[in-house]
Amino acid sequence: MIGYVCKYTPLEILKAFGETPVMLCPKQGLSDEISLSLFHNNMCSYAKAALQAVIEQEIDEIVLTTCCDSIERLYDVLQTRVKFAYIIDLPRKTDQEAIKLYTKALKDFINTYSEYKKTSFNWDLFQDIWYEEYANRVVLPNEYIALAGARFDEEILNWLEKRTSVPVVNLSCTGKLRLGKWQDNEDLLQGYSESLLNSYPCKRMFSARDHFLSARKPQGIIYNTISFCDFYGFEYAKLKRETEIPLVKIETDYSSSISGQIATRIDAFLETLDIKEKNTKGTGHYFAGIDSGSTSTNAVIVDAEGKILGYGILPTGAKPTLSARLVFEEALKKAGIQEDEIADIVATGYGRISIPFASRAVTEITCHGKGAFYCNNSVRSIIDIGGQDSKAIRLDDNGNVIDFVMNDKCSAGTGRFLELMAEALEIPLEEIGENFDQEGPNEEITITSMCTVFAQSEVVSLVAQNKDQRDIIFALNRSVASKAISLLDRIGRESAYMMTGGVAKNAGVVLELEKRIGEKLIIPEEPQIIGAYGAALIASGK
Repeated sequence: MIGYVCKYTPLEILKAFGETPVMLCPKQGLSDEISLSLFHNNMCSYAKAALQAVIEQEIDEIVLTTCCDSIERLYDVLQTRVKFAYIIDLPRKTDQEAIKLYTKALKDFINTYSEYKKTSFNWDLFQDIWYEEYANRVVLPNEYIALAGARFDEEILNWLEKRTSVPVVNLSCTGKLRLGKWQDNEDLLQGYSESLLNSYPCKRMFSARDHFLSARKPQGIIYNTISFCDFYGFEYAKLKRETEIPLVKIETDYSSSISGQIATRIDAFLETLDIKEKNTKGTGHYFAGIDSGSTSTNAVIVDAEGKILGYGILPTGAKPTLSARLVFEEALKKAGIQEDEIADIVATGYGRISIPFASRAVTEITCHGKGAFYCNNSVRSIIDIGGQDSKAIRLDDNGNVIDFVMNDKCSAGTGRFLELMAEALEIPLEEIGENFDQEGPNEEITITSMCTVFAQSEVVSLVAQNKDQRDIIFALNRSVASKAISLLDRIGRESAYMMTGGVAKNAGVVLELEKRIGEKLIIPEEPQIIGAYGAALIASGK
């Protein structure tokens, strides 16, 4: 068994040597104890996970390529820790000079590995293997969703294939789209090099990549980046700016399985493309939506016309399924109807998969868009600040979601941020939204830290300096508003604006946001239930 990381690795050559090449696809959740002792903490997450996998799985032969700096550092570390480690110099282009260069690099590898194995290379067997692999190569379908960017974990690919109605094609480094057009060449190795270099181009092959995407457009691109890797951010920004292909970015770090945040982003993206698998409805005259959030769980009951008949709001707590059941029963009671009169129930929010009595699940992105537009069809931009995350959503003239961004990895700028700051000030949370001066602070104070933990320490320090509490509250509200505006600016501002989520009840944050956008925000009568309302509308077919 010999490990590798790059699809430009000459697998057919390795097989001709009688080896079984194994791509290093570290399983999520591997310990990083060994890698942290050998790598800097800010090293690429994949490189650290790959090192850990090599050591834990006792892989003693490795063939790498110079695809990025992190893999070169991985090679440096592995040289003294495995029996055989080799790195092949990979060209950045696919022209004739690059083909000659790669041919020489492959020839050098064959000679080195032959010497290591103490065997000669079987060129006839190599040609047979190359032909068979080419004949059975994966072909790009006409319609597909593309996974691009950094390496995708197999778990994400399998999860995605179950959720879409079109094929999912992995165009990242771990993809199987290898070997370009068969090259008849008197020089067998040069023909193979040309075929290999003309595989689906990775980020490194920048000149060929633009042409490929323009010629074989996918229906959408799910673009992966890896923590502590700045290699792919540039391409994502370029694609976002120049392509008309729908695009969503996720970030993985090889530390855990598919998170709720990643699932929400991808599901919302698939919903905007209208290619997510759909479920059928039951019978009845009324419809329910349940929004299982990180802080509160909300339920809304509507009739066939979309009129709200009843709703409920309860803390989510440690048992989201129970919270969903209780708030659903509360909404039914307020609506004055029985459960068997409900035709369909749509669940949304982070806990949507934990609601077994819902017939289907839809992301909060789509539900907030639906609920906001149905409340006021002039809305084009939504700012949603909940207990643990915040998001900005753009709608078109028909109320369809056309873009969104989320802050779901940090509690800064969320309801939890304000809750912790209230604790630091030793006041009820409600006073954060009430105890402020609309004319402005007596003293301008800025909360400089972007981190909730550090910001809490900063507030404690300001209290110790005997700063006016109202001035501190003003600074906190301004900090939350500033983070929300940064999200809004990433999708582009367009009037009219609606604010949803529990923080919409904070008059101080609302005032700060209105100052920055230059107009009044539309605030629903009960901003916490907009997601649940949208889910109920979707259940009703609206």
